[in-house]
Amino acid sequence: MAANPDIRIARQFHDRTTHTPQSIRTSGHMLDWDNKPFPFKIYTELSALALPREVDPLAADTLATLGADEFPAASRMTLEHLATLLYFAAGVTKKKTYPGGAEVLFRAAPSTGALYQTEVYVAVGDIEGLPPGLYHFSPGDFSLRRLRAGDVRSALAEAAGEPAVATHAVTAVLTGIFWRNTWKYQARGWRHLYWDSGTMLANFTAAGRALGLAPRLLMGFVDDAIGHALGLDAEREAALELVVLGPTGPAAPAASPLPRIGYATLPLSSAQEDYPALREMQAASRLASAAEVRAWRAGAPPPPRRPRGALTPLPPARSSAGRGLGETIQHRGSTRQFGHQPLSLDDLATTLWWATRPIDADVPAGLVDPYLVVNAVTGVASGAWRYWPEVHALELIQAGNFRNRSAYLCLEQALGGDAAAVLYFLAPVDALLAAFGNRGYRLANLEAGLMGGRAYLSAYAQRFGASGLTFYDREVVEFFGPHASGHDAIFVTALGRAARSS
Repeated sequence: MAANPDIRIARQFHDRTTHTPQSIRTSGHMLDWDNKPFPFKIYTELSALALPREVDPLAADTLATLGADEFPAASRMTLEHLATLLYFAAGVTKKKTYPGGAEVLFRAAPSTGALYQTEVYVAVGDIEGLPPGLYHFSPGDFSLRRLRAGDVRSALAEAAGEPAVATHAVTAVLTGIFWRNTWKYQARGWRHLYWDSGTMLANFTAAGRALGLAPRLLMGFVDDAIGHALGLDAEREAALELVVLGPTGPAAPAASPLPRIGYATLPLSSAQEDYPALREMQAASRLASAAEVRAWRAGAPPPPRRPRGALTPLPPARSSAGRGLGETIQHRGSTRQFGHQPLSLDDLATTLWWATRPIDADVPAGLVDPYLVVNAVTGVASGAWRYWPEVHALELIQAGNFRNRSAYLCLEQALGGDAAAVLYFLAPVDALLAAFGNRGYRLANLEAGLMGGRAYLSAYAQRFGASGLTFYDREVVEFFGPHASGHDAIFVTALGRAARSS
């Protein structure tokens, strides 16, 4: 293992940030609503470049964009392509006004607590209608602000240890602002950085495929170099992932060392609380050089897990849901109350299949294992199950009615018991740390968030609902044990039909 080898840091961080019934009841953490972070990053010194408001409706069937079909490659990338991609990945799609006049602007992708700590930057090389440069995307006014003039793709290619980055039209960088999430979730918010960027990446990759931009995810990069390029304050914001997009052309010219930048931004709130454990976890999973990036990518993943019992094959997944990706994203919203109406076996099989298909990335897929509690699915016995994506089949762990237990596991939230099925994403964290160092913990949380985001898209495409939930970590593993021995709970997504209002 070539990078970030002191894996005790990730192991200890995970254990310190687990939820238990005792920790929830004795936390003492209260939400200071007067100090809630502002949901947008605003550069106060930079002028806005408005993006086109007329975007492609992305009428391609949602399931097709998740991998059911191949899309012809775009021969060029335009400003309209970029506007469409940013809108359906990170844009404001709806507004809700609450009694008293408070407004919440909801985004295209789900985010824990609707706190939206994921920011998007784009390094532009070859886009019709936009000069080369490095830009920040502002969802609030749907605009770009230029941080650097000129083509910086070669600097990103060097940091990513992948020369091809300099030949693609655009590279997007997703970052996370710590305080915007830790305001509510404290140090555990580090996990949320990767869950929420994962759900955004589900939209990002689906929209990119629909536009013929062939998105490729990069988890390996020199963290400090990317942070320097973007002008990030490392104490408050970190680069999480890169997404390479668009057709290829001549490589960007080699760039001189980028000067330091640090533009003023609007304060998020009147005061911010620091969580050193979060910053330590992020720092301990950094890569320090392009050579280290390449060595890290060459690491062998843990050996695949194998079924222990008989398998129940699932029907083939639907390849079409009859709802376009743009319409699906516009309708998406975390379900607040599930009814007890059942899902069909085809509903569940389709969601499991498309949630777990690999995307084009620099690291292997299949690092996270989907377990589930089935409460009401026609043709599947109620009980605890393990889904095996490779053979598209379920393995029964224990039959029974576990509505109450699932609600308890989901931090005693009724959603976990009322849902028709609840997906519990578990990962062999110790094995991932041995293979990928502390950065393996990033991979586990990101892949779980990505699968959860794809489950959202599949569910809403089929016209039922989904909701991401938090959970009691050890109790989840114990519930699925001994089958889940050696695993840790990472993320939860509930599926079902919304309760009908009276």
